[in-house]
Amino acid sequence: MNPLLSKFDTAPFSKIKNEHFKPAFLKAIEDARAEINSITSNTDASTFENTIEALEFTGQQLDRISSVFFNLNSAETNEKIQKIAQEVSPLLSEFGNDITLNEELFKRVKMVYGQKDGLDLSVEQNTLLDKRYKSFSRNGANLSEDKKKRLREIDAESSKLKLKFGENILAETNKYQKHITNEAYLDGLPDGAKEAAAQLAKSKGKEEGWMLTLDYPSYIPYMKYAKNRELRKELSLAFGSKAFKGDELDNQENVLKIAKLRYERANLLGYQTHAHFVLEERMAETPEKVHSFLNELLEKAKPAAKREFKQLEDFAKELDGIDQLEKWDSSYYSEKLKQKLFSLDDEQLKPYFKLENVINGVFEVAEKLFGLQFEEVSDIDKYHEEVKTYRVYDTEKNFISIFYADFHPRAGKRGGAWMTSFKSQYKRNGENVRPHISNVCNFTPSTNKTILIDI
Repeated sequence: MNPLLSKFDTAPFSKIKNEHFKPAFLKAIEDARAEINSITSNTDASTFENTIEALEFTGQQLDRISSVFFNLNSAETNEKIQKIAQEVSPLLSEFGNDITLNEELFKRVKMVYGQKDGLDLSVEQNTLLDKRYKSFSRNGANLSEDKKKRLREIDAESSKLKLKFGENILAETNKYQKHITNEAYLDGLPDGAKEAAAQLAKSKGKEEGWMLTLDYPSYIPYMKYAKNRELRKELSLAFGSKAFKGDELDNQENVLKIAKLRYERANLLGYQTHAHFVLEERMAETPEKVHSFLNELLEKAKPAAKREFKQLEDFAKELDGIDQLEKWDSSYYSEKLKQKLFSLDDEQLKPYFKLENVINGVFEVAEKLFGLQFEEVSDIDKYHEEVKTYRVYDTEKNFISIFYADFHPRAGKRGGAWMTSFKSQYKRNGENVRPHISNVCNFTPSTNKTILIDI
């Protein structure tokens, strides 16, 4: 039996095999289509309940499968998962278009929207109605048939290109490994960072030495503290040229195609540019406001930035005779200058900010501010042994949420940090369904001497 097609509360990671995903997607899409058809075939007059609310609760199984799969593709991917993502993304894009371009469904949504002032809706219901109507009107529901067809083509191609872009970045990040056996190359690096590099080397099968990679916990400390300018340069150029080398992992053509498709899509929908389309629903509202804000910021900040850069240039020349300050010098000399001017050294603080200490501190603050209590548990299935799982309660021991915490970099995880969910929160028929939330980061694992290092 396919575990993704059974009812489950927490995601059954240990039971899921890669071959389960595509059949699960196909069946869930089929079921969701049937739910949409039940709305459009309803002969009763359109109401908030039988149209907007019914639409909101369609495809719940598909949403769960998607959240499990695409979170894995971000945090614990492999070639098989990436191949499946390339196959199912166009299917999901097509299904999304089938909803927003469904004329009968849009008629029902539009009918409810036209009556909204007389429906006595709550704030939440009004918000949902507005968002649902805009999801149709902003994504092609009013287009002619030939333009709808082109919109489908654009969305299908874009979905694959965006996945390929991310895959190439991850592959390039994993590809670079600098094995160091001469400790002089680590001169200036804090003890904690050196120990982490030694542990990384051992995890990569090296009996001795240290390993540097382009993952943030490895890259940033070296750029900030290491004296070896040539190796800083090598790392900086490798980091800055990820997927930009004209090889099989090159993203230049992907970026150009994505930009062109976004521009064409925006034009199809009646917008001048992709920026006009995106900003319409955001606080800035228009590209003109963004440009105005940035120009005003530039006018006020540039003089100070020039003064500070000149100060940094002079300091680097005085300290090490550097005639031309380069990109790979800025973090290093900024840290040195900060220590000279303010006697401030982040390394003196880091022993107090071991990841475990920070987690405990954050949980304590959450309890004081919001009455939340985090109980680490071992009976929740997880997708990697490093993931920590918690049940979250309020002060009266009412269940609030499940929380997954995934802190450390590895080959299958993309860079950066993000919050996501494996199950959404909602209320229906008097039931308050609680969310399953995940935080994904890329911190250096604690060593005997360390520390929480910037992501």
